[in-house]
Amino acid sequence: MSSEATVIATLIAYKAVLLAIGIWAYRRAQDQSDYFLGGRRIGAWVTSISSSASAASAWTLLGVSGFAFLEGPPAVWLCGGVILGYIINWFWMAPRLREMAENSGALTLTELLLGQGDDFLRRVSRKVASLIILVSFVFYVAAQFQAAGNAFSQALGLDSDISIALGAAVILGYTLLGGFLAVSVTDTLQGLLMALVAAVLPLAAVLALGQLEEPAAALAASDGAFRLTPASGGLAALGFVAGCLSVGLAQPGQPHVVNRYMAARDERAIRHGRIIAMVWIVLVLSGMTALGLAGRVLFADLGNAENVLFATAEGLLPPVLAGLVIAAVLSAIMSTADSQLLAGAAAASRDWRLELERRSKGLKHTYLVVAGITAAATLIALYAPDAIFSRVLFAWHALGASFAPLVVMAVLRRPVRPAAALAVLLCGFVLTVLLNWQENTPGDWAERLLPLMLTMLIAAYGSRRPR
Repeated sequence: MSSEATVIATLIAYKAVLLAIGIWAYRRAQDQSDYFLGGRRIGAWVTSISSSASAASAWTLLGVSGFAFLEGPPAVWLCGGVILGYIINWFWMAPRLREMAENSGALTLTELLLGQGDDFLRRVSRKVASLIILVSFVFYVAAQFQAAGNAFSQALGLDSDISIALGAAVILGYTLLGGFLAVSVTDTLQGLLMALVAAVLPLAAVLALGQLEEPAAALAASDGAFRLTPASGGLAALGFVAGCLSVGLAQPGQPHVVNRYMAARDERAIRHGRIIAMVWIVLVLSGMTALGLAGRVLFADLGNAENVLFATAEGLLPPVLAGLVIAAVLSAIMSTADSQLLAGAAAASRDWRLELERRSKGLKHTYLVVAGITAAATLIALYAPDAIFSRVLFAWHALGASFAPLVVMAVLRRPVRPAAALAVLLCGFVLTVLLNWQENTPGDWAERLLPLMLTMLIAAYGSRRPR
């Protein structure tokens, strides 16, 4: 069987599995608690792997490997930032958020942070929070769809527009069917596939490097391969490091990641889950960084840095194995958008108060929101493409600057007053958008740090001390 035929056969089988999971989960979703949080009965493996996979996505597989390809060893600072975020989330945030969600009955992050009061400021804050989540996730999902289109085009020679539309249809199908449970189980499967790719491809690349006559010299010749800061040095290098490390500081503000902690079955699921999650992220990040560094030597003339993963699979693996790896990566990329779709739907159908009293009508609005986000993201991926790495980081930091300070204060038992919470949301999102329109600073530190620092100060000033 040819590589192309293997990819197609594997993709068909994988998509069939995803839809089967959606049908299975649909039978278990009895109400909004089931649809949005899986009935709060998610175990350690699903909690850890699904939250990790939904946070990593195409940004890790294609973006980190491409970043390492372009920047060289300084890319390790980005890995440090991501791991820092995992430590903050799993060892500090996760157990407390799970307990708070269980005690309050909240089904979404916005509901947990802003409460269910009907005073004017709370209503406005909930609507602003919903809009921020919706806008950010439209761009986030568009990046996933664009990555899938590029991957299909690279692997099979298919038209990327058709690939984007087909992938969006499959994701929409199983997300509508099964909600949180389907999304979590499919993300767990996706995360295991990502770990497999992160182990196999870098090994193949390292073995290929070893066959060169002077691998160390080749690495050194690839634009300063042994420096851990950019060649510019000075303040620019410091800004690069700060910008990379700041990626982790935004992680507590990601609704599609944090809701996994809220859905965990018990404290034991969090304790065991943190170990699994830390092993997973270290494996994936180190593998993708090593792949990008090796690719600088093996594929020095590669036009698009974010295609180094596919170039490695096609160039170094046997055709059938390459087909299986590419199919696994394609499936992982395509199925990552489901978490953002579900979190966006929850923001609109519950936080915006579109839901009605009867479950059927409430979920009807949810279904419409999921379809609307999918359609908007598909149009952006088709007609306004951008680099996957930059688009995901924009959405990531817009959410982080808007929600992370509120999450931190909630965990510290210092709830933020409604007026200050509204200021945090508006300042975090608007300032991130404005700085995103400006020329990038080294490591993009201004966009990644300044909005978060400002909103953290506002949240601290506007919070109430615990009694």
